Amino acid sequence: MELNESPFALKGRRTILLAEGDFSIFGAKTAVSYLRYRIDDVVAVVDSTCRSRSVHDALGFGGGIPVVSSVHEALELRPEVAVLGLAPQGGQLDATSRGVLRDSLTAGLDVVSGLHTFIGDDAELSRIAKSAGSRIWDVRRVDEMSAIADGNGCTTGAKTVLVTGSDCNVGKMTATIELHREAERRGLNTTWAATGQTGIMLRGRGIAIDRVVADFIAGVSERLVNEEGRGRDLVFVEGQGSLLHPGYSGVTLGLTMGVMPDCQVLAHAVERTHIGETLVAMPPITEVIRRCEAVTLPFKKSPVVAIALNTAGCDDAKAKQIAETLSKKTGLPVADPVRHGTVPLLDGVMNFLNR
Repeated sequence: MELNESPFALKGRRTILLAEGDFSIFGAKTAVSYLRYRIDDVVAVVDSTCRSRSVHDALGFGGGIPVVSSVHEALELRPEVAVLGLAPQGGQLDATSRGVLRDSLTAGLDVVSGLHTFIGDDAELSRIAKSAGSRIWDVRRVDEMSAIADGNGCTTGAKTVLVTGSDCNVGKMTATIELHREAERRGLNTTWAATGQTGIMLRGRGIAIDRVVADFIAGVSERLVNEEGRGRDLVFVEGQGSLLHPGYSGVTLGLTMGVMPDCQVLAHAVERTHIGETLVAMPPITEVIRRCEAVTLPFKKSPVVAIALNTAGCDDAKAKQIAETLSKKTGLPVADPVRHGTVPLLDGVMNFLNR
């Protein structure tokens, strides 16, 4: 199996983030993650509707990186790459994004897109790219794959930790990266497996699991952890969707069955009262944990050993209080990876794996 790898260099190149119409924490999660982990490369964010004129004013971090009203304005900063920073539901290309992509390609910029709609297959945009000498990376593109899982998970000797979620867009990728970084700081032989569009951009390779034919999701996930697990002792796997979400539970189930994780870390947004956009209330955290743990039980036990909170919208005092309350309720280490760090979360993982 070949991983989807970037066809051109990204890291170290001057980048603009296209977030036209919705530069916000949850609306532009690709842009936000890029700012968190590749901020030195970002020269501007494009969103003509944003009232803030700097990233810090808009998000509360990011310093003085400007938010500009057009690709044309951003060109004054000599960008080389344009990354589509929005992650719309369904991953479709709308007229607004088409416009900024057209402008970016016309300017000769390399373009990175995580949409389900492939920019390289669009007749107009591919023609403009060819004329301008621009290159396109459709991150969600996957080769034809027909792998069937055998239920063995990773067989390289590496331990696998799946960062699963109580809902979509709760910080699974951030928790995955932060856990991996903390493991590296401790000198552990670790890596992480990217399974979604933003993660693949940052990792430089991976498989967009939500593009795989349903029969093969588990098999491809199994192959992915074996590919990343070669020569490693520990692999953190970026989760996708949520078992509780009616629209995305299928990919979550397939990924979990393919990875057959040794343990799980649950990502949870504290102010999320309902599942996605539904009218179904978020179950108690103990019930969410029970459901996550039940998936692999016919084959192995895969307990939730820590909870990675997303406390966006809370002040520090409230975030700390919520973490302490959930820890007492579940008996697990609980922390926001961004606000509190991942030391207690990784302690929970390693204490379990080393038993």
